[in-house]
Amino acid sequence: MATYVDILKREFPEIDTELFDYITGVLESGGADFEDSEEVFDAIGGVLQDVSADSKNEDDVRDICLQMFNTLALNNHRHPQRQVLLDAPVQLSQMSANSVSADKDVQGIWMMKRSQNTTVDAKKLEKAEAKLKAKNERRNEKDSQKGSGPLVLEEASASQASSKKDSRADQSGKNRSYDIRIENFDISFGERCLLQGAELSMASGRRYGLIGRNGLGKTTMLKMLASRSLRVPAHISILHVEQEVAGDDTMALQSVLQSDTQREELLDEERRLNARIANGTAEGMESVRLSEIYAKLEEIEADKAPARASVILAGLGFSPRMQQQTTKEFSGGWRMRLALARALFARPDLLLLDEPTNMLDIKAILWLENYLQTWQSTILVVSHDRNFLNAVATDIIHLHSQRLDSYRGDYENFLKTKEDRLKNQQREYEAQLQYRQHIQVFIDRFRYNANRAAQVQSKIKLLEKLPELKPLHKESEATLRFPDNFEKLSPPILQLDEVEFYYSRDQPLFSGLNLSADLDSRICIVGENGAGKSTILKLLMGDLTPVNGIRQAHRNLKIGYFSQHHVDQLDLNVCAVELLLNKFPGNHGDNECTGSRWVVSSDWLLCLCCRSDRGGVSPPAGRLWHHRGAGHKAGGQSVRRTEEPGGVRSDDHAMVRQGQLFS
Repeated sequence: MATYVDILKREFPEIDTELFDYITGVLESGGADFEDSEEVFDAIGGVLQDVSADSKNEDDVRDICLQMFNTLALNNHRHPQRQVLLDAPVQLSQMSANSVSADKDVQGIWMMKRSQNTTVDAKKLEKAEAKLKAKNERRNEKDSQKGSGPLVLEEASASQASSKKDSRADQSGKNRSYDIRIENFDISFGERCLLQGAELSMASGRRYGLIGRNGLGKTTMLKMLASRSLRVPAHISILHVEQEVAGDDTMALQSVLQSDTQREELLDEERRLNARIANGTAEGMESVRLSEIYAKLEEIEADKAPARASVILAGLGFSPRMQQQTTKEFSGGWRMRLALARALFARPDLLLLDEPTNMLDIKAILWLENYLQTWQSTILVVSHDRNFLNAVATDIIHLHSQRLDSYRGDYENFLKTKEDRLKNQQREYEAQLQYRQHIQVFIDRFRYNANRAAQVQSKIKLLEKLPELKPLHKESEATLRFPDNFEKLSPPILQLDEVEFYYSRDQPLFSGLNLSADLDSRICIVGENGAGKSTILKLLMGDLTPVNGIRQAHRNLKIGYFSQHHVDQLDLNVCAVELLLNKFPGNHGDNECTGSRWVVSSDWLLCLCCRSDRGGVSPPAGRLWHHRGAGHKAGGQSVRRTEEPGGVRSDDHAMVRQGQLFS
């Protein structure tokens, strides 16, 4: 193979000896430092263009430099430089003195004077400056695009300590246990740490309720499990009910059946084999395979799948007619029910549910409670419905203070056990504090006593070895209060008399509806989804006009409304405090006081800050957290105490019991 010397002689036969020696010297001395052909071109390209006398353009010279670089790279690969241990350190000053004494005409670079001038090619300098300017402009343009681009939301991340033993067991396939144990893991969302050094243990067949205040990371932890960012054994199937089913032409019943991928694959293969057998193109082994498929379908009870899927859909509120409708005909809430039905039908090893009761009415919630009580595999459910947790959960996992605490039993048992555990921890804390204080008193008393010096040092070391003492962190209970500085209105305050309403004449919602609210009213409107509960609230507010009948409202009545689709009413580009400041300009102190009093989401807070004389809520309980039932309990007490009239539609058992039922 030709060397760079051969290439140089072949391409530039007219080159003189001095330039030839200069170019080969540059390539020989710096060959190991060139990273690409561009650096070779920068070093000798200009000289080669001058030598060619314009017979070769810039592209030709670049190709020649590329050939030379390839030969240099090959030589460096074949003859790697070896590092040699010197006999003594190198003294640069001595080398300089020797060099100057050997050749008086040569000066070191450190001896050059400012008066010495260098010659620069003006064209090359101008070209280099233009290239540098263009590069800086492109960089500035990219920076400006980054600054003006859309806001990128922070993403959650998880990390955990790895176990080589568990990893080898998973890779070898020996680990067939369906128990899940994740030790020493962290979860962060952006710069915020949600869990630190946490441990999660779930036994197969147990149903775990994950509870904790809103915003602490319950949903994020489910996502980390579903995405396997937290390592779960590969043979354990996971299904997270998170997003609604996409709307298309698939029937609801068929959409649920398709969630069983094993059954669908077997049926597809059966159809292909039967088609080949019917066409006479099948081979002998395909008949054997068809027999295996039939045996497998019988084993998984594939013939009973449509009936089982229909039972699940019916339990979640789908009528026989609705089961035959396409998924694109359903609203978002019903598509979420479809997603839940698909998860229940698929029967994964680990089912992750995030507040499943939010989208269900009472009838569907009761059915789901009974259905999950017979669930054979593991469930991890996030819920704020205490009745649902009492009916479903066999264990409670409490997320607080960046850690997870596990409790046996349902939610009520968790409250009792947690109270006892807190008392024991408080006693231990006080005992440790007293012990530390006793040691510190001894140290302070005999610190300067020479006879007790050894004992004092021993006590100091003992104090240093004791674990760090941290006071117990107790979650504060929410105290919900409605404003009491409102005008006492004389009845009638709000009435519906013989009201009839429908969106379509052939589907009337109700007729002859009579409803009256006074200062003492606490009315809960319950019923199946689609029965018209939210429509009644809109009629009460005056957003809808009755087809027949009369709506009467006091002239001084002000109405606050918390919608079922409250997110659509919010500016998602501002934080909670900005939202309140924009809603109530010039009243900052009072808004901040209200915000600190309510430990709930800003959208629910927005309704309460309206200072309305009559509250309309649809439905509020799904966003309140549990702390000894603090969210629901405090909310119910506030509704009972306040003298303002209120109408609430809700599917929460406990909240319905605290109001006047209107069905």
